Amino acid sequence: MKTLMIVLLWCLLFVVAWPLALAVLVLWPVLWLISLPFRALGIAVDAVFALLKAVLFLPARLLGYRPAVPAA
Repeated sequence: MKTLMIVLLWCLLFVVAWPLALAVLVLWPVLWLISLPFRALGIAVDAVFALLKAVLFLPARLLGYRPAVPAA
């Protein structure tokens, strides 16, 4: 559904301003390649925070803490 919406918006842009639509079509892969290092950085930062959480909660897990399970 999201892809269909993007295609329809691009077609609308092509009808309104075709040079801009062609520029978007050409520059989109370049912008995607530029964004790859930032995505990798985001994954790395997320992994560091998960490691910190695991280290900080390790003593509680070793002592047997279990989160409360809501009654069904």
